[in-house]
Amino acid sequence: MFASHRLLRSLIFCLLAGASLAQASDAPPRPRIGLVLGGGGARGAAHIGVLEVLEKLRVPVDCVAGTSMGALVAGSYAAGMAPGVMRDNLARADWNDMFVDNPEYSEMSYRNKLVSRNFLPGSESGVTADGVRYQPGVVAGQKIKLFFNHLVRANQGERSIEELPLPLSIIATDIGTGERVVFRDGPLSSAMRASMSVPGLLAPHDDKGRKLVDGGLVDNVPIGEARERCQADVVIVVNVGSPLLKPEEVGSLLTVSAQMVNILTEQNVSRSLATLKSGDIYIKPDLQGFTAGDFSRNGEIADRGRAAAEAMAPQLARLALDAPAYATWWKGIEVASRVSPRIDAVEIVGLGRVNSAMVERHLHVEPGQTIRPSEINRDLLRMYGDGYYERVDYTVLSQRERTILRVMPVEKSWGPDYLRFAVNLNADNSQGSTFGLRLGYHKTWLNSLGGELLVTGDIGSTNRVAASFHQPLDVRQRYFIETTGSIEQSRLNIYEDDQRIAQYRQTNNQLGLAIGANIGLLGQVSLGWEVHKRRFDRDIGAPSLPSAESRFGGWKAALDFDQFDRMYFPTRGWAAKASYFDSASAGYARADLDLSAAYALGGTVFNGRVSYTGSPQGRLPVFDAARLGGFLNLSAYAPNQIMGDDILYAGLRAEQIVGSLPLGLRGDMRVGIAIEAAQVGTRYTETQRNGLLDSFSLYFGGQTPLGPAYLGFGYSTSKVSNIFLFVGKP
Repeated sequence: MFASHRLLRSLIFCLLAGASLAQASDAPPRPRIGLVLGGGGARGAAHIGVLEVLEKLRVPVDCVAGTSMGALVAGSYAAGMAPGVMRDNLARADWNDMFVDNPEYSEMSYRNKLVSRNFLPGSESGVTADGVRYQPGVVAGQKIKLFFNHLVRANQGERSIEELPLPLSIIATDIGTGERVVFRDGPLSSAMRASMSVPGLLAPHDDKGRKLVDGGLVDNVPIGEARERCQADVVIVVNVGSPLLKPEEVGSLLTVSAQMVNILTEQNVSRSLATLKSGDIYIKPDLQGFTAGDFSRNGEIADRGRAAAEAMAPQLARLALDAPAYATWWKGIEVASRVSPRIDAVEIVGLGRVNSAMVERHLHVEPGQTIRPSEINRDLLRMYGDGYYERVDYTVLSQRERTILRVMPVEKSWGPDYLRFAVNLNADNSQGSTFGLRLGYHKTWLNSLGGELLVTGDIGSTNRVAASFHQPLDVRQRYFIETTGSIEQSRLNIYEDDQRIAQYRQTNNQLGLAIGANIGLLGQVSLGWEVHKRRFDRDIGAPSLPSAESRFGGWKAALDFDQFDRMYFPTRGWAAKASYFDSASAGYARADLDLSAAYALGGTVFNGRVSYTGSPQGRLPVFDAARLGGFLNLSAYAPNQIMGDDILYAGLRAEQIVGSLPLGLRGDMRVGIAIEAAQVGTRYTETQRNGLLDSFSLYFGGQTPLGPAYLGFGYSTSKVSNIFLFVGKP
């Protein structure tokens, strides 16, 4: 009887188990989910907030497709970066700096600093046999690409799209044909860079002979690609595109261009959204008040994306997995933390004109070492700071059980010969206005050691023609020889009792030969011989005032170190300039020393400067006198109002940062005050002034596309004052 009951229970259990298995086999399978992340510039940070909600609700995806900023987020996600880590990385990034290709000014080579001081960097155009060629974009994207490398852990090895555990599609546009380009394989960071190449801002990305730009022009919300990529049953679509400008907001060439791009984008977005099905989930965050350029507000934008996704939580929850199943899914995608492999060999590829030693001198990774992202990025930026390349990148490859670090500098396609220009405008109420236009012709890599010829012409208040030939003496360009020559004509005002009593036309013809050395990235030292011919002809003034002419020569030693973080408006760093000129034929020696430093404390930047010019031997002649006057050189006085010998100057400035510049410009807007003082040992002008000279000034300044700009007012206790305006290159 007992056995019969046990047999009956076993039979019932088998029947129930069979029914349960039958019911489980009849349960519908989990739908395949495609995730679509649209483009929208900085507004694309909202995607991170959406991903955070998907993670919280345990919603998996089977493939992801992204465009522009959506490609950045999609690529990072598919590479195994959790949304929280992604948010932290974007928060730590200096987006204003990322859209400036050059490294800090202190990290640039001396030759590139010299060119940057005299010409506008954005003015560079190539001179070729086919005519003048222009740069392909305002920003080359050097730092942006290195940031992408960091996101996808390129130092641990090349990440290819086809090898990612989560199927990924990235959309770009062939600017030559207008065709839609879909990356389903190939280097991940390169595809991300191509998709974010906003036309006119970022240079197109070269890929197999194609010029690729922002995918938003053809498919900003790639719903069809997600359906096809993984045969998605459901797509989750996140649209962060910028709305069209209102008619009254379209009034300039820039806004017209932006509106044209927005119209093209909105047209393809409308077509994509028309394909949505009833089971799909559409998320459009409220991004009112945020623009495509608000990268510094990425945290706020991500929060808006999170709020929009949370509002769709009921629909999203239907796609959720239980905790163990979701953990298993994410474990298959997340990249476990691993150590960068040791490098067995280093290769430098792609060079044509530039000597490979020029790349090697900046590279600190050697065989047997591992790659640290911060260090390799610093090395590559220093290479870029030499000024010879469109971009510099790297990859880590595995070949026959060996790990290869391959450095890939790409020389400028519009080089090696360039045209450059600069402008300046200087106005004050003491002597009126001056202006100038500068044009330069720069030939680089005349030989395997990197010989350069620079011819410069100035026209305006100062007329000048100059030429220099710079010849390095070794492949790493540590030592050099340089010849220079110039003819310059300008006007010099002579002052007495705060009145202009004469104006001279001064001519200076100069020839020089020097040998020198580059001290790493600190700067340069040189020793050489100079010959001058100077003539002063009176234009305005009493007939009793003399004209003069002098010819003299002498040897000159010079030092020029500059470690400021920016050429203009620095926030930290120092500079030291010194020279000693000795002319036995003229019977005098001249010593110059100029020291300056900057230090930031919060939003306030303090700048200090001291300088001395004097004659250790003899006495400085009038034609080579030290000069004071003009902005930040005793600002209350007119330019060159004080002339003499044995002049000591000191100045202290405090500048409050009141605004930032647009993307693509490094710098900020500042309101500053300056306190200056000078002691003149021997006076050639303003001979009735005695004791300490002082100046107090208030000014507003900032970086502009034409160079630095200042507007201010200077006042001295000696009852002189000056209103000044300066724009452009000195």
